[in-house]
Amino acid sequence: MASSFGPSALVTPANAVTVGRLLLAPPLWVVIAASERSYAVLLLWCVLAATDGLDGFLARRHGTTRSGAFLDPLADKALVIGAMWAIVASDGFWWLPVALITLREAAISAFRSYWGRRGLAVPATFLAKVKTVVQSLAVALALVPALEDHAWLPAAALWVAVVLTLVSGAQYLVAGSRVTTAAGVRR
Repeated sequence: MASSFGPSALVTPANAVTVGRLLLAPPLWVVIAASERSYAVLLLWCVLAATDGLDGFLARRHGTTRSGAFLDPLADKALVIGAMWAIVASDGFWWLPVALITLREAAISAFRSYWGRRGLAVPATFLAKVKTVVQSLAVALALVPALEDHAWLPAAALWVAVVLTLVSGAQYLVAGSRVTTAAGVRR
């Protein structure tokens, strides 16, 4: 059952999980911004963040699709960046690191999209995957009620995420320029 769906399939189990994550992200942002830290909100965050691994597992098991390759990173960014801005709105994070992460994510998404339309894939790097995990961890730490008096810990995790985000962004640019040069494509 390694490839139950072709690359052009739209309705797949992995895409269903991804779309569910996209639909649940805005209500999560509202809950984060409007409520005090609670284990219920933390649990909701953890469940939604874990669906990234679930849709990846399902995609590998049933076949990856072009729609999934577009939707999954979109859902990741919507969930994480939206949650970070909701935490900023509730005075849990400083806006500057979240703005740096947001700008990098937008720039690399545009970069990957630009080259994708020209037929060149810029796949996720290992460091980019680690970056996503650390970003999710920073959000989780900001939501833990027991850490309310230890704001330095989520802030430190957020700054580690910023460093990983910027370094992995630079990796994408270097790898993308190598691929385009090797493929004979000029900018």
